[in-house]
Amino acid sequence: ESIEKQFGAGAIIEMGGDGVNRNVEFIPTNIVSLDLALGGGVPRGRVIEIYGPESSGKTTLATHIIAQIQQKGGVAAFVDAEHALDPEYAKKLG
Repeated sequence: ESIEKQFGAGAIIEMGGDGVNRNVEFIPTNIVSLDLALGGGVPRGRVIEIYGPESSGKTTLATHIIAQIQQKGGVAAFVDAEHALDPEYAKKLG
């Protein structure tokens, strides 16, 4: 209860339970196969993590998703744990 008081209703969910919020808005990545796999895109208002081996396209994917969010008027943050973000390349992606 204290977590939900601090972070709001729905902050804790029971996987597979009836308490799962199914009214989550998704932001499409415009990568059709990825959107299908994710059930419509990335969930709005949630923290997402992109995981994979070096040089697998994680930064490019994250930058592309952020561009989609910004084009819809949203705000996103990028945590560059690998120090791989090239700001000029990010601008070219949108």
